[in-house]
Parts: sequence; structure tokens; C-alpha cells
Amino acid sequence: MSDEDRREMQEKQLLNHMADREQGLLPWRSNYAGNQSQAKKKLQEAICVLLVELCERFAFFGIVCNMILFCTVKLGYRNYQAAIVNMCFVGTSMLTPVLIGWLAECLVGRIKLVYTCMFLHFLGTALLPVVSFPFEDIYIDRRHILHTLTKREQKIIFYFALLTASLGIGGIRAIVCPLSAYSLEDCGPKDLLSFFNWFYWLINLNSAVVFVSISYIQQSVARNLGFLIPFVSVLMAMITIHMVRGEMIYKPKTDSSLLTTFGVIASALKTCCVRYQYFSGGVTNWLDCAKENCGGQYSETQVESTKSLARLFPLFAFQILYRTCIMQIPSGYYLQTMNSNLYFSGFVLPVAAMNVISIVPLLILVPILECINLCLFSSKGTGRSLTIYIVVGQFSAALSVMVAGFSEIHRKHFPQVEQTLSEEVLLVSSMPCFHLAPQYILLGVAEALVTPSCSLLSFWLVPERIRGISMHFLTLFNGAGCFMGAFFVQTAHTGTQGNWFPHLLHEGKLERFFFFLASLMMVNTLGFWTIAHRYSNLNQEYNNEFGGSLPEEKLLKHEKAIMHYGSYLEGSPILSPMEKT
Repeated sequence: MSDEDRREMQEKQLLNHMADREQGLLPWRSNYAGNQSQAKKKLQEAICVLLVELCERFAFFGIVCNMILFCTVKLGYRNYQAAIVNMCFVGTSMLTPVLIGWLAECLVGRIKLVYTCMFLHFLGTALLPVVSFPFEDIYIDRRHILHTLTKREQKIIFYFALLTASLGIGGIRAIVCPLSAYSLEDCGPKDLLSFFNWFYWLINLNSAVVFVSISYIQQSVARNLGFLIPFVSVLMAMITIHMVRGEMIYKPKTDSSLLTTFGVIASALKTCCVRYQYFSGGVTNWLDCAKENCGGQYSETQVESTKSLARLFPLFAFQILYRTCIMQIPSGYYLQTMNSNLYFSGFVLPVAAMNVISIVPLLILVPILECINLCLFSSKGTGRSLTIYIVVGQFSAALSVMVAGFSEIHRKHFPQVEQTLSEEVLLVSSMPCFHLAPQYILLGVAEALVTPSCSLLSFWLVPERIRGISMHFLTLFNGAGCFMGAFFVQTAHTGTQGNWFPHLLHEGKLERFFFFLASLMMVNTLGFWTIAHRYSNLNQEYNNEFGGSLPEEKLLKHEKAIMHYGSYLEGSPILSPMEKT
């Protein structure tokens, strides 16, 4: 063979080798391109979900921020009635996501339900300005005016609007932007706490904008519930339609449901009552009676998941009274501010703008807590530090309500002056509203400490398959706290003949209601402190045993790790195909 033929053969071998190498790299390049497109779609999904979340919260806070002023001035409600309506609306808006989530899972298609809820949300937010529109100020000629709505018609439309808006809010929160849509399954406790901190930070920043801007428009300019709110609802609908068309609506796993959890509890209770297994010591836990091998109807996986969730019920229960204290911001604290001097340098402050004072501590504390958490999560006492956050936060809430009682006594020592709100002249205390700032600040500190910590414990201390259900239960108990607040107001007004929650604050003893609530909250804080160690132990159990996961979930995690390792080797740009063999 000549040198020329040998040279040609070497060139062909080199070309074949390069071609084989290029073909070996093609799968990695296609995988890389696919991963890039998938990451881009996930980013787009997250942005859309966040925009819808912010629009929904904007509309929600726009409805809540001046509802008491609207009910008392426009509809002629007494103070306690307006406070009850406000708290019931907030509580209903917390409970409807659970109901809508169940409907989407069991009865109605998700896409149809999304469109229905968007329509209900727009209908409710569009009807509220209709109720508050000043028809009496619109003259056709010198003799006639436009048809005005009677008080009864106004109240019917108002309640219908609140109901439809709350149903729409529930659908949006449950289907379009549930917590599961943020892909938190693979996050550790440190990342989860950081997510919850910044998530609530962003929501509160949004609410601060609403309380300053929308409340001023409602109180001083438009004298209604804000025509900007329906516009935000339409914008939210447009983003949601884009998500539907782009198949970006999150579809949760159907392996577990809220009905299954309730079914396990009901089956266990039935079996215990019929066969007396719980009292005879046949099982170690009463929920084990729901297992198939113990005469129940559910598998061991379903029962063990419910048992891990049941251990969180005391944590949820101690949040009810805490949420009742938080609901004093749009009820009792709002009435105190409305009956104080709102003039500041010749400018009348919006009543709801005082809520910003409770938001500022949260906006400041979140970055500080992030730095503290970096040190805490490097140690072994993570669970204990979270329960300490909750105890301190609940104590801060109790202290806030107590300070509100002393502030009410202090407020009544000032002489009364006339003040115009929504073109209505009211007789209020001459005490500057900024004297009420300490109670708002303390509740803001409480929210910064309690809400992210409770969300993390509720999400982290249960198996992955029921984390959404755990968050649903936390929402249910928070909603129960709103309705308990309304019950306390009604009971205090009825039991004391209007003395503890009066219509004219200077003639009653509102401070006694605050002191009563503060004493209950102190007992609630001590009660949670006695059981806080349970959740510290549960956190250690999670770290040692894959978070209390069931055996098949542990196997799935191992399989995911092996697949991830294999995909890393297949797609590593460092190793060439020849180096892998």
C-alpha cells in the first residue's frame, strides 16, 4: 500500500470518528434544547401565576380595605354589623378555594370551572361600584333624577356581589394559582421558608399599594368601591385565558383528595364505635381502625398519610384564635382609626392607609429573618426555631390587642371634633391616628413570624402526596378564625347590649372587648407553647426518614435520584462519548 493510499485511509477513519462523535453529542444537544424550552415554559408559567395572584389580591384588598366605611356611611349599618360583614367576606374567601378545588377534582372540568370563576369574579367586582354609584347626584333636568336604588335593593346587590366575588376568588386561588403550581416538591426546608417569606412579602407589598391608593380613591375621590377593581379583574381574566390556551393551568395529582382524608377519619370513628377496638387496645392509633386489615375501607398508605396529617391538627387549631386577632385590623382597629383624627398637615389620610403601618414591619423583617435563617438551618434545631417564631408571634398578637385596649382608653380622653369622611360629617376623637401605630406594628411583627413558619410546618411535615391537602386544612382553620371573630363581635354586642362593641365608640367600652380577646390569646399562646416540642420532633423525624414519607415514596425518591444521576452522565458537556465508555 502506497503512502498516498495510507494517508487517504487515515483521513477517512478520522472523518468517521468525528461523525460518530457528532452523533453521540446530538442526543445531549437535543436534551439540552428540550431542557431549555422546558425551563422557559416553567418560567413563563411562574410569571403568569404570580401576575394572576397579584391581580387577585389587588382586587380582594380593594374590596376589603374600606368595606366598613362603605357599610356604615352608604348602607347605614352599625359598627358591629359592618365588622361582621367584613370578617365573613374574608372568611368565605378563604374557604371557597377548598370547595372549588373539590369541585374541580370530582365533579366539573377544570377549564370550564376556570371560565365560570373568572366570570363570577368580574360580575362581583362590577356590581360593587353599581351599589355605590351616587345616582342621586346625576340630574337629567331640573326636576328629575336617575332612578335610585333603595336600601333593600342596595343590600341585596351588595351581598350578591360579595358572594360571587368570593366564589371567583376561590376558583382563582384553587385552580389558576394554587401553591402546588410553584413546583415546591423538590425544595428543602431552607428553600421553602425562603419561598414563603418572600411570597408573603410580595403579597403584603401589593396590599400596601392598595391600601394607600385605592383607599384614597374610595374615600376622597370616587366615594365608591373603586372602578379600578373591575379593570384589574378583566386583566386577570386575560392572563388566565392566555394560560389556558398555552396549557399552563396546573393539574394536580389525583392520588389523594380531601374527601379521602375525611373518609379515613369517618371510617375510623365508625369502626371504633362499632367494634370498640380503640378502647380495647387492639390498635396503637385510633385511625388504624380505618385500615382494611382492621375492618376499615382504606389502604395502609391512605391511613398513614391521614395519621401524619392528624398530628398537625393541634397546630391548626391554635391558629384559629390567632387569625381572630389578625382580623382586628379590618374590624376593631379600623373603627378606632375611623373615630380618630385623620388630618395630617392639612391632608385627610385614608382610614385604610393605617394598615400600611402593620405591613412595614413585615417588609423590614423578612430580609432580616432570611439572614437569621441561614444560621438556623445550618444547625440541628430548625424545628424548634420555627416553633419559637410562632410562640413569639402569637405573644406579639396578644400584646397588640392589649395595647389596642389601652389606646382606646387613651383615645376617649381627647375632646371630640367634626371630621368629614366620604362627604359625611362624623364626630370623632381629636387624638391623632398615629397614636394607634404601636398596635398595628405589633400585629405586623406577628404576621412576619407566624404565617411563613406555619405554612412551612404544614407543608414540610407531611408526605409529599398530601401536602396540598395539608395546606387546605390550614386554610380551613384560618377561615374558621375569621368566622370566630365575627361570632365574638356578635356575642359581645348582644351579651353586653352594645356596650363592648358600640356604634358610637365614645359611649361604649370597646377596650373591654380588646382586653377579653387579649386574655384569650395569651392562653392560646401558652397552650401552643406546651405542645410546640411535638413539631420540633417531627422535623427531626423528617430529616432522618425522608420527611415521614411512605415506603413507596421513599423508593420513588431513590429512583428519581438514580434517574437524575444517569441523565447527568448522559448530558454532561464535560465528558465526551468516548470518555464515558
